[in-house]
Amino acid sequence: MILVVGATGLLGSEICMRLRQSGRPVRALTRPSSNPERVQALQSAGAESLIADLKDPGSLKAACRGVSAVITTASSTFSQQAGDSIETVDYAGHLNLIEAAKEVGLRRFVYTSVPSCFRYECPLTTAKREIEAALATSGVPFTVLQANYFMEVWLAPELGFDYPNDRVTIYGRGEQALAWVSYRDVAALAVAALDHEAARNRALAVDGPENLSPHEVVGIFEEVRGRKLTVTSVAEEELRRNYCGAAAPLQKSFAALMLEYAAGCPMDRNETLHGLAHPSTSVREYASRSTAS
Repeated sequence: MILVVGATGLLGSEICMRLRQSGRPVRALTRPSSNPERVQALQSAGAESLIADLKDPGSLKAACRGVSAVITTASSTFSQQAGDSIETVDYAGHLNLIEAAKEVGLRRFVYTSVPSCFRYECPLTTAKREIEAALATSGVPFTVLQANYFMEVWLAPELGFDYPNDRVTIYGRGEQALAWVSYRDVAALAVAALDHEAARNRALAVDGPENLSPHEVVGIFEEVRGRKLTVTSVAEEELRRNYCGAAAPLQKSFAALMLEYAAGCPMDRNETLHGLAHPSTSVREYASRSTAS
């Protein structure tokens, strides 16, 4: 039985589906406030749903009983309920999960994190690094996936890349490359890491198949869509003002992520272990799929 924490989110639900497609039993951690349609989709795929909460250590102990491994993608950044915060979910909640994993003797703990090259301190990155450190000393066999920018998130209307309406916002000058990665490929890598011995007690850099600047991405979307996009840039000076002036942890963290985007985050594919599923979805494939949908 594989426990998936964050099972109703974008990445977590994809992981659940891939596990079920491979015939593996899945226990999907949900909450009373979880989207009922997403819960129903997981159950229809054959996943067992269990109500628990990272903020409730007792519920996590129950969730981990009979489980051999856990994959967690949970974060408070895009989905917040009462009492949720970076401190209570991304940090303390995952410490609770590690303790529950230790008690039952899990054989693998797969944790999704951020790239090691990030340089702007913020509550989210601090929490991720501290959980990585806690895993390293926990005695629980682990794999950390340090994933680059998800193209389905950062190249989508919700964060300003409004390609359906032919207008996009980029952060900074748009000249520095990022290793855009598809969440689908990250899901495949998370599943593969469960049984890959060389991934045991390792942090893996997870990048897409190519490093592209935001302006290069815009060019690809224009080619695929057959028309020009109106591009608006948020100056790096403004991004820095937002970062320095942010008081709330979530606001500070998003300001830092935008500065990291502006600074660029290329990766070297050689860091990914041989034998694991290498992310292969290109930005062009994503643009084509998005245009067709």
